[in-house]
Amino acid sequence: MIHTERLPTFAGLDELTRLVTSRRGLYVRWSRGPQHDLPEAASTDDLTGVKLPGLSANCLDIEAWWGQRPVHVWVARRLYDYCHLPRVKDPHARPWLLRGRETARGPDNEPLVIDVAPLGWIADHVIDDARGIITGLPGNWGPLHRGTT
Repeated sequence: MIHTERLPTFAGLDELTRLVTSRRGLYVRWSRGPQHDLPEAASTDDLTGVKLPGLSANCLDIEAWWGQRPVHVWVARRLYDYCHLPRVKDPHARPWLLRGRETARGPDNEPLVIDVAPLGWIADHVIDDARGIITGLPGNWGPLHRGTT
């Protein structure tokens, strides 16, 4: 049993940026938390109800094409991509950091992760900081959200 009260909380974007530059295989997942997710260790496709072979998560590994661009912007973008989930899917969803191994891709081409080790919660103000960075950039940026048509 995972006791989420024992998980640390990552309290700064700089802290996450340092971690991302020193390790690979890190993911952020938006959900009710590891205590809810790990017993089955599988996500479900909302559209079809199909059980997926791992937990859907967003990879934080820096891609080679990112080059020498600021790592904190990369991390902010990855955190910002799914910040809409508490508003549109589950008000109890929170971001948490995990280490895992990609086993497949889900229906939205998202990584499906197994061998999950929870590393900690990500504080709300870190998401606020990420939102500030991304919305301050030029261009039309927005979280990944498909509204109804």
